[in-house]
Amino acid sequence: MSHRTLRPAAALLVLALGCRSRAASGPPRVPVTVARAEQRAVPFEIAASGTVEPRQTASVQAQVTGIITSVTFREGDDVTQGQLLFQIDPRPLRAALDQANAALARDVAQAQNAQLEADRYGQLVQQDYVTKEDYDEKRATAAALAATVRGDSAMVATAALNLAWTSIRAPIAGRTGRLLVRAGNLVRANTDPLVLINQIHPILVRFAVPSQQLPGVQRHRGNQLPVLVSPSNGDTTVAEGSLTFVDNSVDTTTGTVLLKAEFANADNALWPGEFVSVRLRLYVQDSALVIPAQAVMSGQQGTYVFVVSPDGKAQSQAVTVARTSSGYAIIAQGVRAGDQVVTDGQLRLVSGTAVEIKGGDGVGGEIEANR
Repeated sequence: MSHRTLRPAAALLVLALGCRSRAASGPPRVPVTVARAEQRAVPFEIAASGTVEPRQTASVQAQVTGIITSVTFREGDDVTQGQLLFQIDPRPLRAALDQANAALARDVAQAQNAQLEADRYGQLVQQDYVTKEDYDEKRATAAALAATVRGDSAMVATAALNLAWTSIRAPIAGRTGRLLVRAGNLVRANTDPLVLINQIHPILVRFAVPSQQLPGVQRHRGNQLPVLVSPSNGDTTVAEGSLTFVDNSVDTTTGTVLLKAEFANADNALWPGEFVSVRLRLYVQDSALVIPAQAVMSGQQGTYVFVVSPDGKAQSQAVTVARTSSGYAIIAQGVRAGDQVVTDGQLRLVSGTAVEIKGGDGVGGEIEANR
């Protein structure tokens, strides 16, 4: 037999052996990432969107009309309650107070003289030296002047109050906004605001939860319920406070209940008007069975996961998810602690598919009871 005849035969033999080897090894394993189901303490939290608002807001206005002579703070400053903010020219109102005091002194002198004369006429009428009509007239004059003195006293008090109002002070402690008037401006009583003060230490966050959550909130409200907030575009907790207010009615338009939480805000992490993500923690569930939320799939028969068996095959397993928390699914039934569930690569799997684990077998993150 020639070499040319042997070569095709040898090639066919090698091809046959290769096909037999592939048939014996079966289809290639599907690479997947897995995580292990674990039991741990998991907080029960209600997620919501919230808005930061000042604890108090004060719009500072002038109580008297006059020219601003000085502004004693810079816009954006923190001010204390009672701190001087603006000074209005006091000279016109000081003159008005002097005038009121002078009128009071004059009328007091006249009233005293009228009372002495009335007393004298009271003695004379008993001796029939003057008529009773003359006595009554003197008494009426004395009473009228006494009333004038009381009116003058009120005018003095008003003038003194107006003079005191030329010094405009902060009604609350807080942070000032932008200045709306400057030194030299004429301000009128009870018209436009001069500056807005927001109290931001402490500060509030307003948020709403579905009315279905209200029984749980009321049940646990006896405890000081913690509230955690994070930026609306992130999941990093920036502040922790406590629930301070639950509205007394359900909003029939939205079916929600308004809640408020208070935060110390010592580091100014929260700012009025800011939108934040809110988590209201009602309690901590001990020994909850958790797996990463991405392991849970949805199908026509409900939710399920792929569990990797000891022989390296993925088996579809129906599960009941009680709730989710911070990227984890709390499983009510379907898997047991220690089971390996597929977290990535499920779309290429059917029940019984051989898999190759390419990731770790842990849950991949700690869920702390008091994060």
